Amino acid sequence: MTSPLITLLAGPTASGKSALALDWAQRNGGLILNADSQQLYADLRVLTARPSAQDEATADHALYGIADAAEAWSVGRWTRAALPLIAAATGENRPVLLVGGTGLYFHALTRGLAEVPEPGEAARAAAATLFDDAGESVVRERLRTLDPAAEATIGPRDRQRLVRALAVAEGTGRPLSAWQAATLPLLSRGSWRGHVLEPDRAALYAGCDARAVAMIETGALAEVEALLARGLSPELPAMKAVGVRELATVIRGEASLDEALVQLQQATRNYAKRQLTWFRNQTPDWARIGPAGLEA
Repeated sequence: MTSPLITLLAGPTASGKSALALDWAQRNGGLILNADSQQLYADLRVLTARPSAQDEATADHALYGIADAAEAWSVGRWTRAALPLIAAATGENRPVLLVGGTGLYFHALTRGLAEVPEPGEAARAAAATLFDDAGESVVRERLRTLDPAAEATIGPRDRQRLVRALAVAEGTGRPLSAWQAATLPLLSRGSWRGHVLEPDRAALYAGCDARAVAMIETGALAEVEALLARGLSPELPAMKAVGVRELATVIRGEASLDEALVQLQQATRNYAKRQLTWFRNQTPDWARIGPAGLEA
C-alpha cells in the first residue's frame, strides 16, 4: 500500500521535531511546512527555536517567519496559507511534512475548521468588559451556563478565547462548540498519516532546560528587548510567546538574568507538559514515535 503524501508530525517544544523534519526532507526532497503558531513570526526566531537559516537553505521550508509580531494570525488564516502549499506539492507528487506543536492547526486539518459567524461588535465589547470589570471567574461561570463544552477546553488566563466564546454564544445565539461540531476535515480521509513525537518525560524536561539556556546564549534577551521597544499590545500572540514575559523582567530591572532563566525553564517545561496532554487526549490514534524518527 502506498503511503500518503501528507505526513503530520506533532509534539511538544524541545522534543526534536525540527531535526527529525530536516532529516526526513534530506532523504526524500519533501517540503517542510510549519504548523507552529509562534514560529510564524519573524520577530521570534530565537525564542521559538525556529530552524536556522542554514537549515532552511538545506531543505525546502515554508511558513516560517512570514508574519510580523503586530499581526494576529488565527487558525483560519494559517489554514488558508497552508492548504494551497499542500495542494501544490502533492499535485507534483511531492511529499509534505507538517511539523509543529500547535494542536489546533492539526485539529483543523483532520477534523475541520468551524465557519463561525461574527458575533457582532456589541457582543464582543460586552464580553470583554465583563472580563475586565468582573474577572475571569465570572466570565467562566457565564460561559459554563451557555457553552460548557467550550468552557472546559479553555485554559486558565486565556482572556482571548474566553471572551470570544462568550461573545459567540451571546451574539449568535448558538454555542461556539456547536458551530465547531458542524465541520468537515480540511484534509480528506486517507490522504495523511499522523505521528506524535513523544520522548521520555525526563529527557524532554532536560531538553526544555537546555533550550532555555541556548536561547539566552544566542540572543533571546535582545530579541525580547526589540519586541518590547515596539510598544505592541500584550494581547497579540507574539507577545504571549514563552520567554517574552520572563525575559522582560530582566529588561525592566525586576529580576536578574539567572532568576529569569529559572522562570524561563519552568515556563518551557509547563508548556511542553500542556502540549503532551493535548496530543494525548486529542490524537490517541496517531502513531507515537521516538528520537529514531520518521520513515522517508
